[in-house]
Amino acid sequence: MALESDLTKLEYLEAIIKETLRLYPPSPLNLPHESMEDCTIGGYHVPAGTRLLTNISKLQQDSSLYSNPLEFIPERFLMSHKDIDVKGKHFELIPFGSGRRMCPGISFGLQLMKMTLATLLQGFEIVTLDGGPTNMDEQSGLTNIKASPLKVTLKPCLSAQVYG
Repeated sequence: MALESDLTKLEYLEAIIKETLRLYPPSPLNLPHESMEDCTIGGYHVPAGTRLLTNISKLQQDSSLYSNPLEFIPERFLMSHKDIDVKGKHFELIPFGSGRRMCPGISFGLQLMKMTLATLLQGFEIVTLDGGPTNMDEQSGLTNIKASPLKVTLKPCLSAQVYG
């Protein structure tokens, strides 16, 4: 199974995770913030004390930042967006927020995602029940969840003793 030391070498896996978090951030809206002083943003006057929400989903699917923004293209994080990370430094990809109020579980969550996905991809062939594409429609809410259950079959592709 996947070793922790091997995870840093799996660049395409990391690109898949970044692209997944870009298209389907865990929370479509960032936590509320409040403006400390009057300011102008995008030509709009924002008075001090205004509560602000960042629409992360909209930001991460902006066509001025990403070509074909609604398509799943992990290769963009190996080429044109190679130096972008999800740790709050690049505002075009902030699925866990940014700054002092970003998600405190980001490191654990990313490590768990990499380990779980690497283990599943290494040990199983994953196919849909009908052989067709997976329905990725979302249900609206405070967090992003699939509108319909994921229905796939996991077929072992390693020797039986590995799974024991």
